[in-house]
Amino acid sequence: MMRGLYTAATGMNAMQHQLDVTSNNIANVNTAGFKKDRAEFQDLMYETLNYTAGQTSQTTMNPTGIDVGLGVRISGIQKNFTEGALNTTSNTLDLAISGKGFFQITLPSGEIAYTRNGEFKLNSEGTIVNGNGYALSPEIVVPDDVEDVSIAQDGTVTATNATTGESQELGNITLVDFINSAGLIPIGNTMFMQSDASGDPTEGTPNEDQFGSIQQGMIELSNVALVTEMVDLITAQRAYEANSKAITTADTMLGVVNTLKT
Repeated sequence: MMRGLYTAATGMNAMQHQLDVTSNNIANVNTAGFKKDRAEFQDLMYETLNYTAGQTSQTTMNPTGIDVGLGVRISGIQKNFTEGALNTTSNTLDLAISGKGFFQITLPSGEIAYTRNGEFKLNSEGTIVNGNGYALSPEIVVPDDVEDVSIAQDGTVTATNATTGESQELGNITLVDFINSAGLIPIGNTMFMQSDASGDPTEGTPNEDQFGSIQQGMIELSNVALVTEMVDLITAQRAYEANSKAITTADTMLGVVNTLKT
């Protein structure tokens, strides 16, 4: 009977993690470039009371055995990198990737982070940066004497010289991809760092090979489906309640045992 108390407690703990993951997804439903998480669970070890195929006589054996499970645990939280919907903003420096790939961002430490959030801006020096002021890599600077900045699907950045009216190439945006994107480490601000699990980044030209194209004047929305998350939220809540009910029932049964009289 005591085993049921601890087993149900592991269920409540697991559903608390599910609730945390689902809540984070819902909170970021409007975060550009956000990729939703999925909690994954595994059953715990089993207590064997009677081995499967154990001998029951000289000529017969137990066909099933008696194995009692000891609960559940969270085994991982995996990012889902399916592409979100593209939303038109008509902002010159809003960029979306239609297909596979990540933008490269240079952190203050000099390390490179990766993101699908293409809400870019210009800093005081004309450098294209993200919302935190971190420069896009390779670095692209837009001079004061140009206008009508255009970014092609292959990442070529051009502008028109305001004085001469001639077209001027400012640089090229490249994308990177990973063998196992789910192995990237989230660091917040919709950015990721590579890990041994993700593999090394493969850099390439947008709209070529396995890389997606760059869409100017658009941003990629979160891939969170609110209806699905609400269903997951209700499921986690009911499972939490069921496990708490199991604990209450076990406690009631223990109370009955404690009140038995000889």
